[in-house]
Amino acid sequence: MSFWRRVDRPVAMASRWRRRRLCELRADGLSQMVALRDISGSGARLETGNPPALGSQVELIHPDAGSISGRVTELSQRDIRISFDVSERTIAFALNAIAADMTRG
Repeated sequence: MSFWRRVDRPVAMASRWRRRRLCELRADGLSQMVALRDISGSGARLETGNPPALGSQVELIHPDAGSISGRVTELSQRDIRISFDVSERTIAFALNAIAADMTRG
């Protein structure tokens, strides 16, 4: 197999530390625990059994990185995507969440 062939294959960004991270999601006066699957400075993908409505304003609370506001922009059977207004704060939140998850024992 050539080098280029390996690069073309999809690479899963999730790892064990990412799949197990639980965060709190607040929406419409309710709070629930969700699994953080992916995060960036522009949004996050969360696994939840009780998704808020599309377009809902939400607050995501990471146990080590703090909290951030977003809006539900995608729904699927098992997860949702929330989007953030990209700023230095949202990028710092994402980096802190990733760093905390990677170094947590």
